[in-house]
Amino acid sequence: MNGPGEADFTGAKEPVPPAPTMPGPPPHPARLPIEDLEEQSRFEAIRSAGPGGQHRNKVSTGVRLTHLPTGIQGMATERRSQLENKTMALSRLRLRLALDYRSLPRDEDLRPGAVYQPSPAWTLRVRSAQIRVRDGHPDFPALLAEVLDRLEVHRDDLERTAADFGVTRSQLVKFLALEKAALARLNERRRERGEGALRTG
Repeated sequence: MNGPGEADFTGAKEPVPPAPTMPGPPPHPARLPIEDLEEQSRFEAIRSAGPGGQHRNKVSTGVRLTHLPTGIQGMATERRSQLENKTMALSRLRLRLALDYRSLPRDEDLRPGAVYQPSPAWTLRVRSAQIRVRDGHPDFPALLAEVLDRLEVHRDDLERTAADFGVTRSQLVKFLALEKAALARLNERRRERGEGALRTG
């Protein structure tokens, strides 16, 4: 046994601490729970633009939400209730985020031969290579964001993106057509490359 102040030269090695793991990219903001998205957003009460005669625009029941990390906004003024306008503004904010913001892919998803694992929200909605979802469903912006992120990874390769989600190419195009802006932007990029526009009819 070593005395006080003596070093141990017996050859025993100190355990090497594990290398720190680097955190992956944060989830796409459109895929966040509503409560988390609200925490990342600035709330503003604005004057509504609805009818009302001399009382028009007297009460600030409209809502504008700004997602602070991206600056993307969602707004609603149609309802008389501020709570209803806030719900609509959140829905529009999530859709705008899905359309306008692309999240970074995980490193493991970019490795050769990597197999993409869709989110549980996606896998629950695929039956026999068909997508079962409506554009008005609360999960739609999150699903759309996931697809658009993968399209960017694959440089708009529809076949590879459809394969990632276990659906057919035509089903993927029909899904994108649920949000006209998503399909229109894809078609614009295709035209720039000299490719034909996608149609669902």
